[in-house]
Amino acid sequence: MTARLRFAPSPNGPLHLGHAYSALFAQRMARELEGRLLLRIEDIDTARCKPEYTEWVFEDLAWLGLSWPAPVRRQSEHLAAYTTALDRLERLRLLYPCFCTRKKLNAARTAKDPDGAPVYPGICKLRTAQERMQLMTAGTPFALRLDMAKAIVAAGDLRFRELVNTASGEAETLNADPKVWGDVILARKDIATSYHIAVVVDDAVQGISHVTRGTDLFAATAIHRLLQVLLNLPQPQYAHHRLIGDETGRKLSKSAGDRSLRALRQAGVSAAEVLELLGFA
Repeated sequence: MTARLRFAPSPNGPLHLGHAYSALFAQRMARELEGRLLLRIEDIDTARCKPEYTEWVFEDLAWLGLSWPAPVRRQSEHLAAYTTALDRLERLRLLYPCFCTRKKLNAARTAKDPDGAPVYPGICKLRTAQERMQLMTAGTPFALRLDMAKAIVAAGDLRFRELVNTASGEAETLNADPKVWGDVILARKDIATSYHIAVVVDDAVQGISHVTRGTDLFAATAIHRLLQVLLNLPQPQYAHHRLIGDETGRKLSKSAGDRSLRALRQAGVSAAEVLELLGFA
């Protein structure tokens, strides 16, 4: 079976050097495996994602020398598939509505998840069916959370394969521990899905055999393995690469306004210089 990898940016701003490294890492690994590299546009956040940013993604990647098969999967066109996955979890009685506001959650003194956000204290899990119905009837916005304790029991032991040498294919089996995330949100109040649901469904639909991404998403692999088991989806192998930082070591980000590939290109920097800088020359 031909290996299939993907580069899956969110078009909520221009790509920077960190994105370039991730795309080039995936391309190199696809070549080593004699596989294919797919491009996926993760644009479920319709408030922040813009068509012009998607066009910039295409331009930036082409400038770097990357190519990809058509058509390109855009998450905004497949919301029904994510709803189907959520319906399955609903039938397993693993979801519950959460009406808590961000202010209320920030006020709760709880442990932090791997991303540094408060672990949900389970406020709405204790609500009765009548209370939930009253809030829904009143039009109170709600998210859908995964009952993590029930989900872990339903899934059983969780492990995943992490590549330690992408050239040789050497991998190690690691334990996945999703309980550190608490009852994660699987459908946001403003969007009828979440990154976690969309990414595992898309990887399965596209036949992704190897998932490459930055180490900042390493901990999230536990959630994804849990969902793959609950939804009866295939298990890909994983390869988490280093992050690109600025001169202080801070991870590059769109929100911080770090210099984009588009800006570098407009300043006269060549693609060859970028490849050399990132170690892909």
